[in-house]
Amino acid sequence: MRFLDRFEETFIVLLMAAATILIFVAVTQRYALDLTADLVRASRDWGIEWIANGSRSFYSTLRGLNLVWAQEACIYLFVWMAKFGAAYGVRIGIHVGVDVLTDRLEGAAKKIVTTIAMSGGIIFTFIVAWIGFDFVYHVYVNGQVSPDLEIKMWVVYLAVPLGSALMCFRFVQALWMYLTTGEIAHHSFDTVEGVDEEAEAASEGKA
Repeated sequence: MRFLDRFEETFIVLLMAAATILIFVAVTQRYALDLTADLVRASRDWGIEWIANGSRSFYSTLRGLNLVWAQEACIYLFVWMAKFGAAYGVRIGIHVGVDVLTDRLEGAAKKIVTTIAMSGGIIFTFIVAWIGFDFVYHVYVNGQVSPDLEIKMWVVYLAVPLGSALMCFRFVQALWMYLTTGEIAHHSFDTVEGVDEEAEAASEGKA
């Protein structure tokens, strides 16, 4: 479990970092092209040929960086990050849940309702994973490729069944922990930097 947990966290971080860097580079290139084009026009008007020639050369270099695929790649990275992030959310208990009923229950009734709720998550994610694998298989057979990156689309769609399968496993893990220990994974705001300070400041202000 420790290896799986570390792999899950590292994978999400790498996807997030790759998407962030790619977006930054693509946006920087786009704005740099606009600024360089303006500089070329301005240097021509000023009659400064060496600036115009240098700007034109730099503009040609920037144009040679073909990043039309960047948007598509970022979309695919965020899809993978979202699916594995959802499984990570189940593990640490950050998903939104409606616990109005369970908070009012006690003893066996609370345990039954909580078990049914978690079982619903297991069943739903299992179905999504099952249908997802079937869909990926048909995409693989058809040989569909992406428009810009021209990679096999079954690789992209594989995020759905893999992420759902991992999410299903995390639900099973959470249910087993609840049945054996009575604890439910939940995310504490104490681990978020700045939240405690704001809460204390608010309480002092009310006082």
